[in-house]
Amino acid sequence: MKLGVFTTLLSDLSLDESCKYFKSLGIEMVEIGCGGYPGNAHADPEILLNDDAKLKEFTDTVKKYGLEISALSCHGNPVHPNKEIAAKFDKTIRDTILLAEKIGLHQINTFSGCPGDCETAKYPNWVTCPWPNDFTDILNWQWNEVLIPYWKELVSFAKAHGVDKIALELHPGFCVYNTESLLRLREAVGPEIGANLDPSHLIWQGMDPAVCIKKLGDAIFHFHAKDTKLDNRNIAVNGVLDTKSYSDEINRSWIFRTIGYGNDASYWKDIISALRLVGYDYAISIEHEDSLMSKREGLTKAVDFLKGMLLKEKVGEMWWI
Repeated sequence: MKLGVFTTLLSDLSLDESCKYFKSLGIEMVEIGCGGYPGNAHADPEILLNDDAKLKEFTDTVKKYGLEISALSCHGNPVHPNKEIAAKFDKTIRDTILLAEKIGLHQINTFSGCPGDCETAKYPNWVTCPWPNDFTDILNWQWNEVLIPYWKELVSFAKAHGVDKIALELHPGFCVYNTESLLRLREAVGPEIGANLDPSHLIWQGMDPAVCIKKLGDAIFHFHAKDTKLDNRNIAVNGVLDTKSYSDEINRSWIFRTIGYGNDASYWKDIISALRLVGYDYAISIEHEDSLMSKREGLTKAVDFLKGMLLKEKVGEMWWI
């Protein structure tokens, strides 16, 4: 396993300045945003695909600091019911795939997306219950008429350009948001669909990340190190479905935290051990979205927390038998 970071945390700095700082902390891999919701401050595919000198500068900068790129990320909603919005996200994903091909990377991270409820819808419709039956009808239409066809075609495009791992973040608000929905899309589309597993989104939904990891197995392509703190008093009043602003921390049912501030070391050691059990030996990419900490304090605390926890060496023989 290698200690990584999602570089959008330091979008206000250049790629060179960011990589220098990340290297000083002992980080080994960088996940770089290429557009969509994360932005493209460190890698704009429209520039890098059309300027060989800029592309070389980009790859040389990462190499200069002895870092590896774990994934190019382009989180968005390519099946948004607004066709113009969908087209922009789709283009970003395809450009990111082309950029991955250029630099010899076989993996991207994104979202599954969420359609509306019909062809003329204006906004996405995230279905979370089966009744009244309208919701089941919407869900069937979304999956059979939009989501599966889109991802089948997109995977075909990706494979033609050397990208065989599309890691979807399990994120509420999108059709793929839990273990079952990820495996459903993977079964329908192919093994190129996998998970960018972020425990923070599982925790507040009531899932156990370590158990999810064991169920997903080799469908895990990438991993986000991000925590969630549950406020059980607020949950007791209003449950976990919470639409209050993330900035209203004291009244929310849960908030994102730097790892170790939502759950303790034992909890996270179980997660790391579960990753080892299923053979995951890749990036543990810190995504810092803790509104109670500054960018650098949250990142350094996460790095310190993980350094003594990651399993770095290959397992040998059971010498005690």
